[in-house]
Amino acid sequence: MVEAGQQERFRRVAIIGNGGSGKTWLAKRLAPCLGLHPTHMDLVYWQPGRFGLARDKTVVAEEIRQLSYQDEWLMEGVHGWLINVLLPRTTLLIFLDLPEDECVANVTLRGKQGGETQESFDELIDWVSKYRERRNNWNSFQTHARMFDEFANEKVRLKSRTQIIDYADRVCGAD
Repeated sequence: MVEAGQQERFRRVAIIGNGGSGKTWLAKRLAPCLGLHPTHMDLVYWQPGRFGLARDKTVVAEEIRQLSYQDEWLMEGVHGWLINVLLPRTTLLIFLDLPEDECVANVTLRGKQGGETQESFDELIDWVSKYRERRNNWNSFQTHARMFDEFANEKVRLKSRTQIIDYADRVCGAD
């Protein structure tokens, strides 16, 4: 459990990283010990039950902005432009910086979700594999790394599954 003196740093937590890096797993692991409800930004960004079919960006940005005004939250996602909306109120930024092959393996293991077609799933695999190649893209390694480097509050960069698990264990206490 988080010690009383450490609670402030965990009031508003954003987790970023490539698809399949473990953002959702970490959010679910941290949420109970922090007393927060995790928000999976894909569920805000995509139409309900339709991964791959985006909602209106203005509506999505406003929903995220409204969520960011809450006193406490835990949000995770790959959508850099939405994370950018959160950053002014974020107290802790966690960047999961794993190799693409691990991310692709994780996405493959979890399989299709939320009404994905095989075609959109194959596109997702290709997209995840090119995380470091994308340029001038809100959902790229380049943008996530820049956001992390420029973030002035507390931040943590985790580069392996072992580091992610160890971090969660330190924050929550090993089971």
